[in-house]
Amino acid sequence: MTAVLPIPYSFEEKRKRIFAIVAASSGNLVEWFDFYIYAFCAIYFAPAFFPKSDPTAQLLNTAGVFAAGFLMRPIGGWIFGRLADRKGRKTSMVVSVTMMCAGSLLIACLPTYASIGAAAPVLLLAARLLQGLSVGGEYGTTATYMSEVAMRGQRGFYSSFQYVTLIGGQLLAVLVVVLLQQLLDEAELKSWGWRIPFVLGALTAVVALMLRRTLHETTTAQTRNSKGAGSVAELLKNHKRALLVVLGYTAGGSLIFYTFTTYMQKYLVNSAGMSIKTASNVMTACLFLYMCMQPLFGALSDRIGRRNNMLLFGALGTLMTVPVLTSLQSVTSPLVAGVLICVALAVVSFYTSVGGIVKAEMFPPEVRALGVGLSYAVGNAIFGGTAEYVALGLKSIGYESYFYWYVTGMMVLAFAVSFLLPRQASYLHHDH
Repeated sequence: MTAVLPIPYSFEEKRKRIFAIVAASSGNLVEWFDFYIYAFCAIYFAPAFFPKSDPTAQLLNTAGVFAAGFLMRPIGGWIFGRLADRKGRKTSMVVSVTMMCAGSLLIACLPTYASIGAAAPVLLLAARLLQGLSVGGEYGTTATYMSEVAMRGQRGFYSSFQYVTLIGGQLLAVLVVVLLQQLLDEAELKSWGWRIPFVLGALTAVVALMLRRTLHETTTAQTRNSKGAGSVAELLKNHKRALLVVLGYTAGGSLIFYTFTTYMQKYLVNSAGMSIKTASNVMTACLFLYMCMQPLFGALSDRIGRRNNMLLFGALGTLMTVPVLTSLQSVTSPLVAGVLICVALAVVSFYTSVGGIVKAEMFPPEVRALGVGLSYAVGNAIFGGTAEYVALGLKSIGYESYFYWYVTGMMVLAFAVSFLLPRQASYLHHDH
């Protein structure tokens, strides 16, 4: 997958394409803000919906988390991938952000268990399923659209902003909660304050919706109406190798991403013995730097080629995982912990900065959104979504270090699979 030289674009064409990148990625930021705010506010609103005295409500809570986090993402990847390939990327992105807006607005306005009984957790579950479906479909369509609209020769740089906004959504969610904690006391947050972030999420989703409605479509009527457009059967029949390759490195990529982002805060507390506040501060700083790294590594891929980015990711991930996680286990200085995590996240950036464009370059336009979205959602659900459970499960039986080797093994797989990537992009390479 060799580098491609930039081609000249008129000022107007550049302006249009950059606006499209901003509009698409802003919706991505809103989607992930809305998705993460649920996790960060759950401690405040959980008692209002899941009283301990009602075991049925508790079971619904468990089922909701499971269904939204694992079941709905692959379903969302399939539904929105098919929609994007058959009806257009713009339509899929508009529907996706509308669904996320509806989910957030529903949560913000929900009556509590004390008001309507068991119907409250049922409605919360429905809203969460809606959000899970939406975010499951967001990645594939946004990655595909941003890859198609980015300027040739700079596609790695521009498509990296998908992860800039993904991480940005998580950081923004943290900052909103921290701000509310400064302005309101715990009783106010539990009573009504937790609703504010969901209202903000719904309002920003409306702005993103308006921006996305102005986007131009990147597919043609011919590809949308082709016989196999958005078809899983077409994907399996004619693009099975590409699908398996993408699944292979997405499995390792998702696992190591979740290991050094969402699980890392718990690891610093449970294994390194840091206070929750210190671990939160370390991770906030690390995630901010990680967000800033994405365009740099995306631009690097435009110079050295996407295949080399992925090979470096697999090789360095294999070599550094065990040493970094072992060192973090006994670290005492927050600064040293931050440096080690940033080193790991720099390695992960070789993948996350170009994950969307590498996948998009593997599929033709008629099944591109489906191929990208479905492979990502399945790999993410099976390996990324279970990272924390596997790590904590092994720790509970006294074999925590086995998790380090599990991640390393998946990095070996990612490295091996990266050799199967074409030196020259299969698709998108000649698109202007």
